Amino acid sequence: MKAIVQDRYGSSDVLEFKEVDRPAPADGEVLVRVRAASVNARDWHIMRGDPYVARLAFGLTRPRQPIQGSDFAGVVEAVGTGVTRLRPGDEVYGEAGGGAFAEYVCAPQGVVGPKPAGLTFEQAAAVPLAGNTALMGLRDLGRLQPGQHVLVNGASGGVGTFAVQIAKALGAEVTGVCSTRNVDLVRSLGADHVVDYKQEDFTRTGLRYDLVLDLVGNRTLADQRRALTPTGCLVLSGGGVSEGGSLFGPMGLLIRGTLMSRFGNLRIHVLTAKPSADNLAALRELVERGAVTPAVDRAYPLSEGAEAIRYLEVEHASAKVVITC
Repeated sequence: MKAIVQDRYGSSDVLEFKEVDRPAPADGEVLVRVRAASVNARDWHIMRGDPYVARLAFGLTRPRQPIQGSDFAGVVEAVGTGVTRLRPGDEVYGEAGGGAFAEYVCAPQGVVGPKPAGLTFEQAAAVPLAGNTALMGLRDLGRLQPGQHVLVNGASGGVGTFAVQIAKALGAEVTGVCSTRNVDLVRSLGADHVVDYKQEDFTRTGLRYDLVLDLVGNRTLADQRRALTPTGCLVLSGGGVSEGGSLFGPMGLLIRGTLMSRFGNLRIHVLTAKPSADNLAALRELVERGAVTPAVDRAYPLSEGAEAIRYLEVEHASAKVVITC
């Protein structure tokens, strides 16, 4: 099968489009013929091996997983022993621990679910990681309630475009923070208010929010405290791509947030999204009732996978970038 492979850290130049062996499903796994996969900031961080401390998990000198890609949508090709919920021919979407930038990927059946009706494979591939991150940040950690005011910092990004829509579906009043060029996009997603960060600092407007979902990691905890009500909650979910070459990168803010949540009086949660079939089902329900529509910026063929990641890194893509197979 064809795949995008990397054997060392570096720029998108380290990514090779080449022939590799097709995987076989282990017990409890499904083999999916990938029709589309989406690009996430995670893929950029692994490609670069940045921040350096993350190489403890990625691999010290080279990536442990040579094929990146988490989100995918496609058709079940085969199933391993013990798989009962899915069978060959099913159209599915899900989130693997890697390997999706290829014509085939194996994933545990617990992180794969039926593809939402009415979505193309490209749209469906955009949902799992970003949608799940937004859902867990708002619903599970933020405990967002109808009528509350939520601010999404990074509203035009992959996770942010889902967060705006999910927050509206949960009955919140939503403020999205983005750049000038993305104001119309964020407004079209249903945001009640849009803050152009190039024109206005949301931490100094005097407005207060019940929940701030920070997807960028570009503001200090003291800044964000000013934007919260006395009982407000801050949910931190790292950051996107950056200049690179750092020891801790966005993890520095997450570490400080974790410490302050334990020893300070500010309600802070650091989000570590975990894929699950239940959350895929919840996202599918939101999509199928029209509450959430994936926003896709660009699509690239698998042979141009390196360019897709370069676009995410250099051009600061809006919404989601997908790779088609």
